[in-house]
Amino acid sequence: MAQQLSSQLVWDALGKELFAVLGMVNAKGQARTVGIVYVVHDKKLYISTEKDAWKTKHTRKNPDVSLTVPIAKRIPFMPFIKIPAATITFSGVARVLDAEKVALDIRQKLLRGLAEDTDRLANMGIIEVEPVGDFITYGVGVPMMQMRDTKKARGRAPVHA
Repeated sequence: MAQQLSSQLVWDALGKELFAVLGMVNAKGQARTVGIVYVVHDKKLYISTEKDAWKTKHTRKNPDVSLTVPIAKRIPFMPFIKIPAATITFSGVARVLDAEKVALDIRQKLLRGLAEDTDRLANMGIIEVEPVGDFITYGVGVPMMQMRDTKKARGRAPVHA
């Protein structure tokens, strides 16, 4: 049985990371994934993209997406010991927004210095993902030694609590 985690613990962990894998479905109903960089703002995730990128096209046609965020685990001074990443996985509803219409503070966090480059913004979209349901976790909020026991390492938290 998965341990019950607090929503805030998971949101805090999401806010410390920047890489995730976005899962979506193409027009033919085939599953696709892509690595993305994101930021968290007001309990939503924001992803930069080009307006004509295939992840943008797929997301516009089917806004039901999933995200998996890996969280690297390391033993200090012993990086040669391999430890699986912790993960946070969830479903969400995505919207593709014009980059120019997204709040400047979100663009600045996401684009790191390119938020006011009008030429770049003209070809850019931003995917906003609002998580729904529950966060499903592995290795979040547990000591590394407990990650060996999958029952103890699994967790669940409501997205909104």
